[in-house]
Amino acid sequence: MNVLLWFKRDLRVYDHPALCLAAGWGRVLPLYVAEPDYWALPDTSSRQWAFTAETLAGLRTDLAALGGPLIVRTGDAIEVLPRLCKQNAITRIISHQDVGNTWTRARDRRLAACVRDAGIEWKEVPLARGAQKCDDPALPAPRFQPIDGIEPGEIPPARALRLQADSCPHRQTGGRVQAGALLDSFLEHRGAGYLRSMPSPLKAERACSRLSPYLAAGVISSRSVVAASVARRATRPGGPWAANLRGFETRLVWRAPSAQSAQGMDRHAAPHLAGSPTSGALMEAWAQGQTGYPFLDACMRYLTASGWLNFKARAMLLSFATYYLGLDRSAVGNVLARRFTDYDPSIHWPQVQQHSGLSENGRLRGIDPVKQGLEHDPRGSFTRRWVPELAPVPDRFVHMPWIWPGAQSLLGRRYPEPIVDLATAAKEARAAIAPLRGETPPKTRRSRPAHLGQLALDL
Repeated sequence: MNVLLWFKRDLRVYDHPALCLAAGWGRVLPLYVAEPDYWALPDTSSRQWAFTAETLAGLRTDLAALGGPLIVRTGDAIEVLPRLCKQNAITRIISHQDVGNTWTRARDRRLAACVRDAGIEWKEVPLARGAQKCDDPALPAPRFQPIDGIEPGEIPPARALRLQADSCPHRQTGGRVQAGALLDSFLEHRGAGYLRSMPSPLKAERACSRLSPYLAAGVISSRSVVAASVARRATRPGGPWAANLRGFETRLVWRAPSAQSAQGMDRHAAPHLAGSPTSGALMEAWAQGQTGYPFLDACMRYLTASGWLNFKARAMLLSFATYYLGLDRSAVGNVLARRFTDYDPSIHWPQVQQHSGLSENGRLRGIDPVKQGLEHDPRGSFTRRWVPELAPVPDRFVHMPWIWPGAQSLLGRRYPEPIVDLATAAKEARAAIAPLRGETPPKTRRSRPAHLGQLALDL
């Protein structure tokens, strides 16, 4: 039997149940389809494709060592898969079941009808997004018999997918080798301060595993990462190492129910505020890191340059845009999605809903960027690195430059004044959002925005 193995967000050969099944069924055609219509969606970007393309190059090498190279085609999957099946006498397609988003689920429904009419069986294997038990063994990479005589095809450049240029000078590089190196360094020394350093963008860059883009693309499985962490913890029982690695393993296990609960939830799942702007001066200032709130602007500029940000800072960016600025939740989510190299729709969009205050479990409260800056960057070293306009501002004023005696020489000239008053904006947000949640708008009272406690998926 000839089998087509369709890769989606599972770009690996180790711990890959669908590949193991395909290898036991007959000759295998391993396929990845670069779909221009998918990459034209408002939540995709060149930085994501660049990471994916690098990963595909590594996957092609790994598959070649097991039996045959990865076949890459550019086009509509609904046209590409049936055509390859017909050309190569393939009667069965196998892939992992992708949670995805509205677009990918609709695509899969159309494809299912198409291959069924053609008499082709399509088996979808549930893709474990987390590792429910730490002792679950990871599957080895199987050897397979390829279908010969198929042109591998080129991995297309971003311009072939009509993606706009997207400068991200500090973006992580895709591929299994890079993921393995990061995991080794985290388990060897970087993870020693994981739990303590995770909330701070200044420290999280080093203390977090930075595996999130590799997990999102399926370069490495949660199960194999947990297994490696458990093995490492066994060599360092007790003490701070054990606590940090247990915390890391817990967050990996959380990914499974978080992703599975997102099935069917996307950017359209909650009501919008009437009249919420999707563009304009407020959106532009937030997206460019020009809000006049230094720590928030530093986090946005860091994200733009690196494609990554720790969880607390992500929540703050979302909260500020949707709560304090009253911007459209979907538009805000798309801006951030395009900048995240580790964008995973099944995790990202539930978080957008949560931090915009429109989910049942979300607290109707914003995250104060001044408070966050004072707590996580008290000396302003991270903030000054990404907002160099603040160089002349003394440390004690760096997060509130408007109270600095020399503010007139800076604000409105080299750096903007705050674009919104937090107290006034919070009062207006509570009054506007409460009815959408079925709540009575709160009475006017003095209230101080505080941190929104929420499940953290920092990895």
